[in-house]
Amino acid sequence: MTFSLLPTYADPRTAELVERLRDYLDGELADYERERGITPATRLTRTDLEPVWRRSRALGFYGVHLPEEYGGQNLTYTQLAALKEEVGASGRVLSHCVLGDMGGPLRAGDILQHATEHQLKTYLLPLIRGERACCFSLTETDAGSDVRSMRTVAVPDGDGYRLTGHKVFSSAGPFADFAIVVARMAGTGEQEGDKPLFSALLVDLDSPGCRVEDGATPMSGEHIESDIVLDDCYVPAANLLGEEGKGMRIALGRVTTNRLLHCPTVLGATRRALKLTLDRTRTRQVAGQPLLMLQAIQHKVADMATELYAARSMTYNALAALDEGREVHAEAFMCKLFVAESAFRILDEAVQIHGKEGLTQGNEIEYLFRKIRMFRVLTGTSEIQRNGIAKLLAFNH
Repeated sequence: MTFSLLPTYADPRTAELVERLRDYLDGELADYERERGITPATRLTRTDLEPVWRRSRALGFYGVHLPEEYGGQNLTYTQLAALKEEVGASGRVLSHCVLGDMGGPLRAGDILQHATEHQLKTYLLPLIRGERACCFSLTETDAGSDVRSMRTVAVPDGDGYRLTGHKVFSSAGPFADFAIVVARMAGTGEQEGDKPLFSALLVDLDSPGCRVEDGATPMSGEHIESDIVLDDCYVPAANLLGEEGKGMRIALGRVTTNRLLHCPTVLGATRRALKLTLDRTRTRQVAGQPLLMLQAIQHKVADMATELYAARSMTYNALAALDEGREVHAEAFMCKLFVAESAFRILDEAVQIHGKEGLTQGNEIEYLFRKIRMFRVLTGTSEIQRNGIAKLLAFNH
């Protein structure tokens, strides 16, 4: 894998998809955002998003990773990663809608294999078509990394369940139709040594006893999070995903794969930050010469490019192994750790090189810095990744 700020691909299928995706992101989608005045701080609505879902679906991008039976192209993980990287590198606010990250097919994950015919017809196929949207509700205020401490409880009631609890950080919640809620089964995990059992349920967000409230605004400034408040909310048994008590397995079933697939989007955003920084150093004049002529700046951008190359190489190497059917548990931890920490260092230098402009709200580098900083915590902190690596080294080597 060679280094480039505009990667090319030997695989014809990947190359064709990437080229078409770049054209859409830089052309039609850029125009759409400009016409509507959409910025990262815009409070997005379904009116903003649905046209992008439909257009992305028509172009073959929305759910492109899915099997052909669901209208996708059955992509390998490496091919999907290449597209996710382009999404991250585009600078488009609505790029998360193009492949279905924000409330769409990528958000649903592997639950398709657990869904009944009723669940497919009512929830998941409309989701894939861009007609409905979902959010994933697992995290609670005191149950983030320690998800087994969750207090949201499901009480069996006739042919269904009563849910009570408070979920936070439900991405896509402000414009979702339903949530995939994980709840502890009543009567389990309440006594010391008693193992808690969890179930996953599809909850219509307009159900009696369910409220969608404004969530905390993350440091990126995006308004994409909601709290899901459940107060004796009745959910029919037909909405139970998989088996009762097996919900955590469904929720975390693709954790290794998902951990890896978060990395390409961050790599794309980091790639964009490096490009913006190089552009800045070529045009900014200091003492009658471009900033890039200063050796101190040359060394900084050299280190930034080298870290990006290392992070990208290890990520795609792990994805290739995953495509071959090999286990990559340690590699996934390592990639998440190294990509998060490297991307942060690169963005920190990008801000430094941009000077006061890099500290100014409205400047893209300032926004990317805040966005990338979050990745050191989201989807598992760097400390959790280190714990995972150390544990695997201790017991498997």
